[in-house]
Amino acid sequence: MEALTVVPGLRGSLRRETLPDPAPGPGELLVEGIAVGVCGTDREIAEGRHGSAPKGRDRLVIGHESLGRVVEASGSAFRPGDLVAGVVRRPDPVPCGACAHGWFDMCRNGLYSERGIKQLDGFAATLWTLEADYAVRLDAGLSHLGVLLEPTSVVVKAWEQVDRVQARSWSDPRSVLVTGAGPVGLLAALIGAQRGLDVHVLDRVTEGAKPDLVRKLGGQYHSSSIDDAMERIRPDVVIEATGAAAVAMGAMAAIGPYGVLCLTGLSPVGRTLEIDAGQLNRTMVLDNAAVIGSVNANRDHYLQASAVLAAADRDWLDRLITRRLPLADFRSAFEPGTDDVKTVLDLER
Repeated sequence: MEALTVVPGLRGSLRRETLPDPAPGPGELLVEGIAVGVCGTDREIAEGRHGSAPKGRDRLVIGHESLGRVVEASGSAFRPGDLVAGVVRRPDPVPCGACAHGWFDMCRNGLYSERGIKQLDGFAATLWTLEADYAVRLDAGLSHLGVLLEPTSVVVKAWEQVDRVQARSWSDPRSVLVTGAGPVGLLAALIGAQRGLDVHVLDRVTEGAKPDLVRKLGGQYHSSSIDDAMERIRPDVVIEATGAAAVAMGAMAAIGPYGVLCLTGLSPVGRTLEIDAGQLNRTMVLDNAAVIGSVNANRDHYLQASAVLAAADRDWLDRLITRRLPLADFRSAFEPGTDDVKTVLDLER
């Protein structure tokens, strides 16, 4: 098989290589890779800033946004030809209480492992194996669009967390502001539209695919400051997907009565902001507001994400993928383009 591998911690080590074909073990599927998405996490691993290899090895097969076609499925409910994607995280071996109850996305001790990220080979390969319990069947009609399942699962979880917080009391959310028009932000906006909310998206880009994708959802696109957007929109929910500290703090300071801010983007460490901590405290307390962080997803979120994609407009999803490159052009895929939304490596080209 052909695969992309990297030495975690070593910048410039990403390469394409030929590896022995994998053999499925008991309870595993053999899957032919169709496509793999490339995201910020993958680029951090390639830059030597994240990730860890399987025990006893130097190199890691990268890639966690998977899409494949089942080749062998002995002893499972799957069949050859099924379109599948793999759940990324595995519970820690101890396990912590959350992992023991199936909530491995909420691991308490950090001993989880993740395909293509932490201690487990990923899906940037023309052939891979996958435990049937961690495989999610996709609607055959999604075809190549199924590669969006993993980022959609992350957004599904974020919305679930918002719902759990709003369930503290009577709630009737009408509007959502999504900050950031990358894949996570636009998929968050998609779910907001599917829920019938008044959707707003804030991003620095003023033209091209991003504003048009928001308008196609029936949403409103903004490129003003976070302070101006919060004052004008007064959203009930904010999904923060930029990772920009100033944007996150601006939304936090103005979230409003019973508002919920869900942070999904990771901010760079070491940068400082000057804030009025006392005013922030008063606002949060007096308004019963809430700020939560959300990352990763469990199998149930993947199943919900599959339904989200199945219900979405196929043309809209297709436009979300702005670059499709063959595996041979992997270096280009790991360099973000100016007008990129989502970059995908086609493993069949």
